[in-house]
Amino acid sequence: MKKTNKKLNITILYGGKSVEHEVSLMSARNVKDSMDKKKYNVSCIYIDKEGNWFDTGTNIEKSKKNKITSFPKTDVVFPIIHGTNGEDGILQGLLKFSNVPFVGPSVLGSALGFDKDVTKRLLNEAGIPNTPFLVFHNHDKISFAICKKKLGLPMIVKPANSGSSVGVNKIDNEKEFTKAVRDAFQFDNKILVEKFITGKREIECAVLGSENPIASICGEVVTHGAHKFYSYEAKYFDPNGSSMEIPAQISKSLQKKLQEIAIRTYKVLELEGMTRVDFFLDDKNNFFVNEVNTIPGFTNMSMYPVLWEKTGLSKEKLIDRLITLAQERFAREKKLKLSI
Repeated sequence: MKKTNKKLNITILYGGKSVEHEVSLMSARNVKDSMDKKKYNVSCIYIDKEGNWFDTGTNIEKSKKNKITSFPKTDVVFPIIHGTNGEDGILQGLLKFSNVPFVGPSVLGSALGFDKDVTKRLLNEAGIPNTPFLVFHNHDKISFAICKKKLGLPMIVKPANSGSSVGVNKIDNEKEFTKAVRDAFQFDNKILVEKFITGKREIECAVLGSENPIASICGEVVTHGAHKFYSYEAKYFDPNGSSMEIPAQISKSLQKKLQEIAIRTYKVLELEGMTRVDFFLDDKNNFFVNEVNTIPGFTNMSMYPVLWEKTGLSKEKLIDRLITLAQERFAREKKLKLSI
């Protein structure tokens, strides 16, 4: 991209029609605070839970004073809406149709990465290890006995399309299974039942880039107290629910392998800009890709920006790079022919 001294106009999109609405507000505030104000004019647009858009000026707040119906002119949009309607390709399609450069994966990568069923099928096709699973729709007959026979106990039940561990439950018996299935179907019409990895450790790796992506060092999430796994509460609302160990206490050779697999996963799923790739390690150090997060959290407790800080890239420089990647993709796509 051609260098210029002119300040860029950046619009942060936050909130959204998602169960992760409140997390988005925390992430958006940190993104805004980390932007270099000498380089960027930052404005904010809040989307409420009903899907209405509001111009909040330079503040991250839940203002419903200035409703907007058309997208304001801007140089780059930084969408920081987690979960449904923000991370699944819907918002990305709107931004593409509006001819606006935006941070993060485009339509296809967002959709592929958000649907855990499709993610796993593509990873299987590419020979990338991931957790064994079964898929069910809300009209299917679901048998605890069959799931137990195929996957063993304990099992994980989760919505196929959701994030931040919303609607995710670890189960040990049929009563818990029935309750977990009902809970997961509150958030999606398709659910996954997964094998629980024995001796599981949760390792995460951040990926950045488009044509030549790079991977950060790995970090480990350690849950504490009564949390059975890295749940929504442990991630965002219990200050003692989890901690991060960065770098993860794994061998250099294993870290290198996970970094390579993270980049392979990124490419298989047609991802761009940014993504966090999450792994499970079993008690024999076998690894499994758990899932990807295409708009990872940017809260004070979020792994993605901290992994890059520990790798040597500050939040400020990380945001600079993400914005540049958005501009570069937009420039490449503008060169494509739209008529013959």
